[in-house]
Amino acid sequence: MNDSLDHDITAFLDTWTLDPNQTKSCFLDLKAHLDGLDGVRCEFVSRPGITYSLRAAHANQKKRGLFAMVDVIDDDPADRWLSVCFYNELVDDPKDMGDEVPGGLLGEDAKCFDMYESDDALLAYIKERLGAACHSASCE
Repeated sequence: MNDSLDHDITAFLDTWTLDPNQTKSCFLDLKAHLDGLDGVRCEFVSRPGITYSLRAAHANQKKRGLFAMVDVIDDDPADRWLSVCFYNELVDDPKDMGDEVPGGLLGEDAKCFDMYESDDALLAYIKERLGAACHSASCE
């Protein structure tokens, strides 16, 4: 991870003091998972009061600038939740746990998985989707 990304995320995490639904730990777990995928680089985009976005791209991607976005939704800082989105064609959803969002990822159709509270099964499922989308993106 680069120093700027590390600094920006640390600064954000330092402000995330209220976490009744334990979504901060889920965000950290997803970030660590992305950090462990070969060829993945991340960018952090901060829009206080709206979202804090961890955008993941694969070094081999040619078609798009990312394959997944892990958003911390900041409409209520005391009750932040996560929305993890993928381009439709980069990910499958065999358990039908995600939502189809037309134009939902940088203007393209997306599959999004929302986490309103810590959920180990959903977290594991999203990690599987991240791995699959990473692989698909590396072949784009």
